[in-house]
Amino acid sequence: MNAACIIMGASPQEDGVCIKTGDGDLIIAADGGYTRLKNMGVTPHVLIGDFDSLEGVPQDTKVIPHPKEKDDTDMMLAIRYGLDKGYQTFRLYGGLGGRIDHMMANIQALTFLARGGARGTLIGQNVHATVICRGGIRFSSNERGILSVFALDNQVYGVTERGLKYPLLDAVLTNAFPVGVSNAFIGQESDISVRDGALLIIWQRDASFLFNPPQ
Repeated sequence: MNAACIIMGASPQEDGVCIKTGDGDLIIAADGGYTRLKNMGVTPHVLIGDFDSLEGVPQDTKVIPHPKEKDDTDMMLAIRYGLDKGYQTFRLYGGLGGRIDHMMANIQALTFLARGGARGTLIGQNVHATVICRGGIRFSSNERGILSVFALDNQVYGVTERGLKYPLLDAVLTNAFPVGVSNAFIGQESDISVRDGALLIIWQRDASFLFNPPQ
């Protein structure tokens, strides 16, 4: 497995999530995500943010402060740091619960990564989300539960879904009609691919997958 940039956000609704780390991984706390990591017994390599979610600045890790008035969210600041360090695989925790505007900002961050050729996944307690712009994502036959896809551009071309309850072949999806909601795993290896455009993929429970980055 390639080394990943692991970023912990501050969403309190995802307290049941456990992170998995490996050799070479970069662990970043995005502001209040520092407290969540410490509660797990994990010390991040770096803490990034405006620290409006912390009572004080920690002394046991590298700290990169930013002003409260800024264009980037703390999660986006952490993503940019990871990209600058050369990482192309990102696992984002603590970003799916809590404020809906922050959740939407994190989905846009997934799109930012996908358009740049990187791979990003938002990981929650019972749900994962990723965005692909070209290429695809594959799931093992062990997966169970619901999977949905949503167009993030006005039109997303060449959407294909195989091995799921409702197959789809070379379809055009729009961001004005939720035709891709509530598909399901059926105990087969499955995959989703897209030719052009940003496609949001959301699936239930922990998923083991191989992700093909854009060509």
